[in-house]
Amino acid sequence: MLTLPDFKEKKIVFIEAEKDIDHQIRFWNSNIRIFKDGEPVNQISCYLVLCIFIVGNTSLTTILIQKAQKYGISIFLLNYSLKPYAEIMSQAEGNTALRIKQYTMAKQTQLIFAKHIVENKVNNQFTLLQETGNISSQNTLQQIHKSETMQELLGAEGNCASRYFQQLFTAHEWGRRAPQTKEDITNFLMDIGYTYLFNYVDAILRLFGFDTYKGFYHQLFFQRKSLTCDLMEPMRPLIDRAIIKGYNLGIINKNDFVFQRGSYKLKLDVKVRSKYSLLFFKVITVHKEGIYTYLRLFYLHLMNPEKYQFPTYSTI
Repeated sequence: MLTLPDFKEKKIVFIEAEKDIDHQIRFWNSNIRIFKDGEPVNQISCYLVLCIFIVGNTSLTTILIQKAQKYGISIFLLNYSLKPYAEIMSQAEGNTALRIKQYTMAKQTQLIFAKHIVENKVNNQFTLLQETGNISSQNTLQQIHKSETMQELLGAEGNCASRYFQQLFTAHEWGRRAPQTKEDITNFLMDIGYTYLFNYVDAILRLFGFDTYKGFYHQLFFQRKSLTCDLMEPMRPLIDRAIIKGYNLGIINKNDFVFQRGSYKLKLDVKVRSKYSLLFFKVITVHKEGIYTYLRLFYLHLMNPEKYQFPTYSTI
């Protein structure tokens, strides 16, 4: 298990392949070395890397993949629209004691955990609305406390989310939250930011040995990493704040996007893609220690609830 001092030194590496250039990533004397058309252009020590995001067509050597597993490095492969299509994960699958606790969690405990998560998320959303000068009611918290089933809790969260997004993005032609449809620029950017955050949280959870498909709020569903969905919920306002900041600073530009077949996409321009990737990578990097600490405390609580309280994540 990574300790916090070790984790502080770890970096998120972003590599973007340019078209018509032969990109390769190789292992080289305990380093990850990047080549363009056969020439080395950059390198970083394996000891400093937690995960690598690779955009575009790049060749990876088998030695690199072997060493990534040895050094605990996760690799995510994305297309030029920043959509992930494959992953090479580092994980601790042998933590059977942890997985038994996951698989045998009582339904009442799952509901208690879910309430913690949703309340934490709503409080972080309320904080962001206050920062942006919007006014929101916290009546939803009472609905959360009164919820006696997952269905009631889902309803309470949904009601809050609808009001939250409407108030937060009211100045940016907001219609509704529509995941994966990319029907407007804000929804498109939310999908990108949430995906990066999701992959980052999933990478850390798997380092602890969690089965990230077994959640407690998001129930079992084929090919869905429900635990990762659960634990990133209180962190989502980090991405929302980054989008608002991007609008306010003029970073988000309508001319960077194209609308095709009912959905928005980024233009096929390296500088454009890099700009939006860095918008979200920066916020994740700034908050990486808080994210790690939160997930570590959740692990400790699950293993020893008498000693460790259920953690709260702050997006401030």
